[in-house]
Amino acid sequence: MNDEFYNKGLERAKQKDYAEAIQEFTRALQLTPYFAEAYYQRGLAYYDLGEMLNAVSDFTEALKLNPQSVEAYYCRALGRMALKNLPGALADVDQAIRLNVNYAAAYNLRGTVHRKQGYIQDAIANFKKAAELYLQQKDAENCRLCLEKIKQLQPKEKPAFVQPSPIIAPLKSEKEYFTQLLEKAEKGDTREAMEDLNWALRVDPQDAQAYCCRGVVRCKLGNYREAISDFNQALRLNFDDAIVYRNRGKARSYLGDHQGAIADFNSALQMQPQDAMLYIARGNAYRVMGNYLGAINDYTQALQINPDDATAYYNRGIAYTCLEEMERAVEDYQRAASIFCEKEDWGNYQQVLDSLKKIHSPSSHSEKAKYNLLRQRLLRLVGGYWEMAQRLIDQAKYDYPGMSEDWYLQKVIGDWERDRG
Repeated sequence: MNDEFYNKGLERAKQKDYAEAIQEFTRALQLTPYFAEAYYQRGLAYYDLGEMLNAVSDFTEALKLNPQSVEAYYCRALGRMALKNLPGALADVDQAIRLNVNYAAAYNLRGTVHRKQGYIQDAIANFKKAAELYLQQKDAENCRLCLEKIKQLQPKEKPAFVQPSPIIAPLKSEKEYFTQLLEKAEKGDTREAMEDLNWALRVDPQDAQAYCCRGVVRCKLGNYREAISDFNQALRLNFDDAIVYRNRGKARSYLGDHQGAIADFNSALQMQPQDAMLYIARGNAYRVMGNYLGAINDYTQALQINPDDATAYYNRGIAYTCLEEMERAVEDYQRAASIFCEKEDWGNYQQVLDSLKKIHSPSSHSEKAKYNLLRQRLLRLVGGYWEMAQRLIDQAKYDYPGMSEDWYLQKVIGDWERDRG
């Protein structure tokens, strides 16, 4: 008979007639006072009616009879949270997770409790775990909701003198979320930025902006081939943005594909024709290929956009040096040094001074003559194709950083003669 009342209660609850369902479950319990499932189902009906105290009481009775009920702990946590008993809710959801470590809803709820308590990083960690489990269970909607919660909670940078608040203002947009990840990588925390981006792409493998950002971080790590793969994927997903072309161009330059880099910089400049940095990047590619006039034109264009760009002056000075137009080179180096000094950028300031010192050094002419002889020798070896020679030099620089220009030329010449001897 108790089963008959219990089944009627389930049917009434399914019809959302919760008051009648409670009566049927009560009749079942009068016949069988140790019926744990009837307490649990009556607790759900009380919960749906908004009678939280009665709901929590029934879930407690159910747990006395069946202390292994994961669902009863979870539901009692929901009731306790509605009653603003956050410590009790947290204790219940912790127990639910101990009983079932793959209970996605429990991690989601624990994230909500931590958020209400002001423990933002703990909340984010739980929402991440919930999203991963939802993803494994192919529950895309709940996975997406967890991702949205994380984006809202991602903290912003605070001034050092401000006392941080336990409640962090939510982000305004997805773009701001990825911007913060890039800022994190810029400050040196590339590992955590990569973890966040890898996780975001597991959640949504079609997120073009996430591919773009991961490519930027991979460039910072020196993983240029993987970065190019990410930029390609972003473009395949129609993320047609100058930032993709600009960064793919830089990655291609590092790998010696200067023609490909120039093509990317051209695409980016069509979108952002007033971006001085793009002209400098394209100028660097031209310079490495030996097209010094093309490089100088690009550096000059960058300076027309930003007349105080020390980097443009410095790189144009290098190009003039390659053309042996020393007066112009000195003029550009001095202008670059002055701007770096004003900005207190002492690292770049010293680099410019070192370049000036080489020009004025008594031995600079003999060193230049030696360099030119080595350069001509290598050019003869590669059949006059300086682009090929430059690729070999760039690879040597990548494999053996920090050596002199003469050393790289001698290294490439020696390897070429050994391999083809």
